[in-house]
Amino acid sequence: MRPPTHILVVNGVKVRRPAFVLAAPHSGADLLARALKRSPGFHVTMGRAAVARVVYAFARRPSIARSGGAPSVIRDALAEAWRIGPDACAECPAACRDAGGIVGTGPCTETATLARFGDAGPDLLYSAPVLLQAFPDARFVQIIRDGRDVVADMLADPACMAWFRPHMLTEDAEFPNPFLGVNSAEHRDRWKVMPAAGKCALRWRGAVRLSATLRQELPREQLLTLRYEDMLAAPGEAVEGVAEFLGTAVSTVALYGTAAARRTRLSASDLALVEKVAREELTRLGYL
Repeated sequence: MRPPTHILVVNGVKVRRPAFVLAAPHSGADLLARALKRSPGFHVTMGRAAVARVVYAFARRPSIARSGGAPSVIRDALAEAWRIGPDACAECPAACRDAGGIVGTGPCTETATLARFGDAGPDLLYSAPVLLQAFPDARFVQIIRDGRDVVADMLADPACMAWFRPHMLTEDAEFPNPFLGVNSAEHRDRWKVMPAAGKCALRWRGAVRLSATLRQELPREQLLTLRYEDMLAAPGEAVEGVAEFLGTAVSTVALYGTAAARRTRLSASDLALVEKVAREELTRLGYL
């Protein structure tokens, strides 16, 4: 039996059924966050420092996430991120401010219309079990994208590539390590010399395996899975599905005009490596 919902009040509003967007890097979490942030009464944060510190601590050391105090820690971090004040958005990263269309330092949401909360920060996926403990009535939307396109975008993103430095898998690293996609300490040395495309593929593979586990463990009323490609091809249908799932109106405009995925950006050798590393998942998801 799940514990009762913790009563968290932010700016005078009880946090009920918060929405969390989960995805591997460059899989579309930011796109859906943009739609939610521009929806009436929705306050969605992305990458706030207080939350990011907790999320990455849990991602890199899963044992911390399994500790008894983890739900309180992430709940407190989110409460701080969701608090609205005159200069609240000044602490938000540029991606969050841009998604909300914010100019200046004012808040992205009016407290008078505030009704729902959410977060779509990078790598929130690895904290999903803790978020469920912290908010038993939470709603999760996870987005899946073709791993080959994900790898192409990761290779061009310095922030993503920074996680693949050799010191990220030190002697005291925990295994299995879903964040980097490495299953055991025996694979540490092989990972360190693997080409960047292979490391990116491992990270995508680890993320979609976590997503598959969530689909098995969470009831349908709490988890919705979207394909990035479907969001681009039929944004109206995607938004309709999200709105029905969350039980609230969702802005459609933010999903229009996004460029279609291109699969020709990887070199032949990188493409072959990605398909070798992640063949099982690419096939299971219908991308191969």
